[in-house]
Amino acid sequence: MSTDARFDGPGPDDVFAVALAEGRILLQHCRACGATRHPPALVCVACGSADLGWIEPSGRGTVYSTTTVRERDGAYNVAIIELAEGARLMSRVDGIAPEAVAIGLPVTARIVVEPQPHLVFQPVGEWS
Repeated sequence: MSTDARFDGPGPDDVFAVALAEGRILLQHCRACGATRHPPALVCVACGSADLGWIEPSGRGTVYSTTTVRERDGAYNVAIIELAEGARLMSRVDGIAPEAVAIGLPVTARIVVEPQPHLVFQPVGEWS
């Protein structure tokens, strides 16, 4: 039985993680239907195609959904960010009180490298 060469090499999660470690943000983009998505996958969830590539997004987006998590040590937010390119991803918004994060808030991405590279967002404009 042969293996499809399109699935050889590092998985899509690894490609995303390596890019973050290099200071770049990558999103998967379907060449067949044009859908942009996160998290990365082996096939496009919109059309089923395996013809996927990568794009570097602008990093701009808006808060699509948010909640404040309250713990004994303090509160933090969890947000779904809709990027300008259409993909939505879960992250947090830094630089603003957790309760102040609101749907529609314009944000921009940044990569935090410690303890391991991950993507967070910060408010832009009058909110920053």
